[in-house]
Amino acid sequence: MQQDGSPQASSSHMMKTTKRGRPFLKDTLDLFATLIVSLQLTTHKQFFRSFPNSFSTDEAAANLASLKFSQSNRGPDPREPSRVITTTTTTTFSMTRDMAKAMSQHFMDARLIENAADPSSNLFKDRGVYVLTPKGLHVLERFISRNGINGDHLAHVFATQPICMKLLHLERRSVDDEIIVSQSVITALFRRFVGRQANYSPPTTQNLDPTATYHERAKGIQLMDITDRQASTSGKTQTTNHRYSFAALAALEWLCDFTSVVGREEAAEMAAQFVRFGLITLVSDKRKNNDSAIIFTVRGSAPGGNSPVSQTGEFRCTAKAIYRITEEGIRTARWEPGRSGLRDSPNSSSANISNTERSSLEKEGASKSVSAADVKIHRRISLAEKLNVAYTGDSALDKRTKESNTERLHFIIENPTLCHLFRDFLRDNFCEENLAFWLEVQDFKRKFNITSSASSAAFQRPLERPGPGKPHTPGQQAMEQHHETLIQQAYAIYTVYLAPSSQSELNIDHGLRNELSAYLSEVMQGLTGTPFQGRLEADQLSSFNATQLQTMIRLYERIQTHVFRLMATDSVPKFTKTPRFVALRSQNDDFDFLDNDVQYLSNSGPTVPPGLNTDQEVGGAYVTVSQKGTVAAHESRPRTGVGEREARRGWNENAS
Repeated sequence: MQQDGSPQASSSHMMKTTKRGRPFLKDTLDLFATLIVSLQLTTHKQFFRSFPNSFSTDEAAANLASLKFSQSNRGPDPREPSRVITTTTTTTFSMTRDMAKAMSQHFMDARLIENAADPSSNLFKDRGVYVLTPKGLHVLERFISRNGINGDHLAHVFATQPICMKLLHLERRSVDDEIIVSQSVITALFRRFVGRQANYSPPTTQNLDPTATYHERAKGIQLMDITDRQASTSGKTQTTNHRYSFAALAALEWLCDFTSVVGREEAAEMAAQFVRFGLITLVSDKRKNNDSAIIFTVRGSAPGGNSPVSQTGEFRCTAKAIYRITEEGIRTARWEPGRSGLRDSPNSSSANISNTERSSLEKEGASKSVSAADVKIHRRISLAEKLNVAYTGDSALDKRTKESNTERLHFIIENPTLCHLFRDFLRDNFCEENLAFWLEVQDFKRKFNITSSASSAAFQRPLERPGPGKPHTPGQQAMEQHHETLIQQAYAIYTVYLAPSSQSELNIDHGLRNELSAYLSEVMQGLTGTPFQGRLEADQLSSFNATQLQTMIRLYERIQTHVFRLMATDSVPKFTKTPRFVALRSQNDDFDFLDNDVQYLSNSGPTVPPGLNTDQEVGGAYVTVSQKGTVAAHESRPRTGVGEREARRGWNENAS
């Protein structure tokens, strides 16, 4: 792998690998996404079947043999901070066909791609056709958003395939890429694993399409009730019913599909940690004596006393192994059997544990000591605390109203589901333009700072072929096209939200509007020699350079701050009191903003989750939420006729 920061400087190095021989997870994800961006996913045929949005082994190997990733960053010139300079770095990946196949096997192990003809196959074959998994699409969306990549050629893939809505990331040691295990991390992973309620398969599973089936699995590991028959010493057969049971192999598949776990080995280690912490236990393993068995064992410290945590944990990776969730696991999962809509075991209508048992278990759990590392993780303020201020009525909290409204608005915007709900509320109250402008400027700022492209000598899209007088490097081409896009976006923002009598004109401070108008007058006079008439034309903006665009961004940011303050002080308090918001808050299985175990980020969020101490690796977990998946789910909800009128009425009741 080679990196070029300038024509004169270059360096090369091998990708770091773990003790298992796989590349570090970040490198694996970045290389996978770079490969997919460089490919043209089309329809391939195999075994008399057609597979859309797919690629072949030959295409993957050819692109990985000569793959280039170019990234351009804009920043102030050290010698003259008022100027903006662009730095382009190009990373070149080069590997043989065998190495490319081995790398693609790592992609399969991480559940980023799967065999189109045989999804159950775990081997990357020499002559195969492959498609992206929902997890792979989630990783790809995050990569495109983070690196400012033009993903228009992949729009049809996101539009037609299911995407992982929420992916749980477990933080790793920087030295060896091993997951940092702590009680808080295992608790967060386990709660995501079992879901917010016991996930027994609905009776209509056979009629569900693949997308619906996938989303049923996403709620948590699918459970079943097991009847175990064993002969007693007296010769009689004893029957034992085990609720909340699941197959061992199904657990491994779930962990690979919905978390950042890489491969079945790592998944088995996490499942063994579940056993060590007393969250699950083996029910039976009825394999034949001559059948091979793969058993993973993990070790760690145990507090002693009445703690359910053991020094060792063992997980059997066999086709016949069945595990069940223990009472400690039920307590840790925080299932609420009394809550409306809980889908319990089909063979029992009773609650999984009684209120008395739950109360005593919770008191026992509350008295357990917590390690220093766990304290650091739990010190993060939960979303629930920040969103629940409106319901406390505590006079001490009233002093922090302004600060709390600001924090709550940040979380509302960062959570795609809440953001769409908030946008509906603003639309019904005729001030949607405030949020729309804020989001547009955020996107504009992100695109201004960074842009990237991926290409391969084996394949170049027509737009990437250099023409006469055009730049010849992928990074330069991408930046030139990107600059044109930025100019168009700057023009669109002004025309829609800031021009006099525009369709969504913002109600902003008169001084801010005059300052923006004065700057545009100065620039237009210098570029075209004609005075500014209050409106921008597309041909006038074509002469804008990066420094002038940056000045516009700074002016937009000041307006953005004004709009944000307005939404926080006026709209958020009303929004959090609406019946629809209160009702949706109670639906814990659909809305994760009540969690305090993990950090929630949108898929366009930072590479590293905020709030962590980078000097000491204490471990943690965070969830990234797919923007595209949430938009698709939101838009698919019908809101017409009487239903829409009822929804609009619901916003305004008790909102004042």
